[in-house]
Amino acid sequence: MSVDKNEVLKQFIATRNYTEKIVEPLAVGDFESQPVEWVSPPKWHLGHTTWFFEQFLLAESISDYKWFDDDFAFLFNSYYNTIGKRVLRTDRGNLTRPIIEEVFTYRKEITLRMTNWMSDNELSDQQLKLIELGINHEQQHQELLITDIKYILGHNPLFPVYDGIAKVEIENVTSQEWISLKEGIYSIGNEGEKFCYDNELSKHQVFLHEFEISNRLVSNGDFIEFIEAGGYTNFDYWLDEGWAWVKEKKVNSPKYWFQENGDWFHYTLAGYKKVQPNDVLCHVSYYEAVAYAEWKGMRLPTEFEWEAASDKLDWGSRWEWCASSYMPYPGFDKPEGAVGEYNGKFMVNQMVLRGSSAATAPNHSRKTYRNFFHPHFQWQFSGIRLAKKQKI
Repeated sequence: MSVDKNEVLKQFIATRNYTEKIVEPLAVGDFESQPVEWVSPPKWHLGHTTWFFEQFLLAESISDYKWFDDDFAFLFNSYYNTIGKRVLRTDRGNLTRPIIEEVFTYRKEITLRMTNWMSDNELSDQQLKLIELGINHEQQHQELLITDIKYILGHNPLFPVYDGIAKVEIENVTSQEWISLKEGIYSIGNEGEKFCYDNELSKHQVFLHEFEISNRLVSNGDFIEFIEAGGYTNFDYWLDEGWAWVKEKKVNSPKYWFQENGDWFHYTLAGYKKVQPNDVLCHVSYYEAVAYAEWKGMRLPTEFEWEAASDKLDWGSRWEWCASSYMPYPGFDKPEGAVGEYNGKFMVNQMVLRGSSAATAPNHSRKTYRNFFHPHFQWQFSGIRLAKKQKI
């Protein structure tokens, strides 16, 4: 299918502007903070999403291209071995240079170069599709920015308010119902006509037994009942790895939760607040999701059940853990070169999340989207949807 250049250019400009809107409320020190290995400083996100366009489009398409800075490929490459050496992920917080003003100058210049190049040239479908990939790549980082900003500010002893664009605390007003889907063959995956990631391909058929899935996500109040019932102290609810994680890390609640005088509080992007029982639960690991489901006598849906039922579900406030390992679909074929490193090499030891979250960038969600993380991570905007155990 042919890609419309004017529409892609419009999306490109909107995406670049939205990223900078996300970081507007930050103080200078926030841009360089890296409290843990898996959280990247906002300054690095700003540079990396800019480097992507310079590396994969401008430098590849313009003869005698002059790089903005010869060191930036080393500084802002993430995991592309094809490109060459890069700063270790653990060292991203050590990048006191370039200063944030220089990174914003870099963004402005590359945005201008991209805009001029796109406007002044006839672009091939392949180039336009690569720009689309870059746009969607930056949209992924927009959510990671919000996620990482929350971690950075949530580990500041002052619990500062992020007065930004993201409102992620959402009341769960849906009454509990169970949606039943019949046994049969269901189509899974993306048709590939509009943009999708390669891990959503190819569209294929799966057989599903009859199942029932909840129409609503688990709330804070639901999960408090699990905690008060000894959910974090009873090994019988937990996967063995999950139980080891609970004991080693001394986990006793979702991320950012604190108990004071018998009441639960949590850090939110709006500051330190009392946990609202009716709000949708957030920041739980796969291990916690499985343990909660076991305590309820339920289970998590598979990603195939989730997709088959998605048109009947109210989804989009939280990424939803699924009982599915992140593996390639039938017919998956990793592209050659650096772009082939985008998804395929991560298909090991990770679990799938479906849907999207309140922090997901606008127009960046679809029912075939496959997010994925290691099962112990809590810092994503992740929640729980239950399915009933089956008797086959």
